[in-house]
Amino acid sequence: MTNRLSPLEIMTRLVSFPTVSHDTNLPLVEWVAEYLSSHGIEHYIWIDPEQPEKAGLYAHVGPKVDGGVVLSGHTDVVPVEGQDWSSDPYVVVERDGKYFGRGCADMKGFDALALWALVEGHYADLQRPLQLAYTFDEEIGCTGAPPLIEEMQKHLPKAESVIVGEPSMLKAVTGHKGAFAMATHVRGFEVHSSLMHEGVSAVMEAARIIDWANHRNTENRAKPQTEVAAMFTPPWTTVHVGKVSGGTAHNITAGDCHFWMDFRVVPGESLDDWQAAYEQEIARVEAEMQAINPEAGISIDKAFSVPGLVPETDGAAETLVRALTGDNARHVVSYGTEAGHYQVAGYSAVVCGPGDIAQAHQADEFITVAQFEAGTQFMCDLIKRLAA
Repeated sequence: MTNRLSPLEIMTRLVSFPTVSHDTNLPLVEWVAEYLSSHGIEHYIWIDPEQPEKAGLYAHVGPKVDGGVVLSGHTDVVPVEGQDWSSDPYVVVERDGKYFGRGCADMKGFDALALWALVEGHYADLQRPLQLAYTFDEEIGCTGAPPLIEEMQKHLPKAESVIVGEPSMLKAVTGHKGAFAMATHVRGFEVHSSLMHEGVSAVMEAARIIDWANHRNTENRAKPQTEVAAMFTPPWTTVHVGKVSGGTAHNITAGDCHFWMDFRVVPGESLDDWQAAYEQEIARVEAEMQAINPEAGISIDKAFSVPGLVPETDGAAETLVRALTGDNARHVVSYGTEAGHYQVAGYSAVVCGPGDIAQAHQADEFITVAQFEAGTQFMCDLIKRLAA
């Protein structure tokens, strides 16, 4: 019989691939494809035509009918440079009841469990299908999920529920904020600062735009909260700039200034409306800049966009996860995941995976042995349910 790897063996193998978002993930995807082929499991690799070094993978076991379950995880991880690790980050090490390694929590631990479950489901008498989706570039804006979801729908029966396995301590997370960021480039006109009235300082104009964000945050915090918004921390849309670069010298009006304007939008508010509001402010500031010098201007580009996950009423994915975990509490998060993309594509979606999000991106990232074993039991119970 073809070798069936354990969840730990699979996680160890997945972690060994340094799939940092700025590098390729093809070796990992190719290894997974080879493993699935060895078991005769139907699978597809989708290579990004704009980034041929990046690929997603999706697979199917069980009857070729609608109404199954997708286990979805991303294959990319964040860098380890500048972090003080106690051991090789790409070698899984067990100590003190924990598995250490880059991605063990976020989220190759879940990826390993999902792959293991798919193979086990292949050998079970499933009455409903089980599908696997591995995405890429989640860590830089969830950009790899939408094209993979589109391709998956072309070739596989439409599943009913999607479980996105971000680390949630195996709790059912039913909502999260939407997010997008606008890469903003302010172009000024350089003159000596003693004649600043004849120039346009990109840095000072950028400061006006950033102060617009301050005012929006004050307004958002003060306005009445909807029932859905009240579930989040903080319970309002936030507008934020984390890094600014620009200027050449203290006595020259800055010729350039770059920053990202980051929006975290509560469900019920429109990402498009917030983008339109930002574009309106940009147009206003740009007009005043060009009244001084027509060479000045502002360009903006959407760096990423992640739709929010809206809590569903009696959602199939939530109902399934609650039945498997016994968790009946309400959980929402303020960070984004790929679950919103699945929901927009017509799936019922929930976030549920082993491990603690607090360990994500950290030096000595880990998942506890207990959580990994609980995740294994979760998958066993899911297979039994799909076979019932």
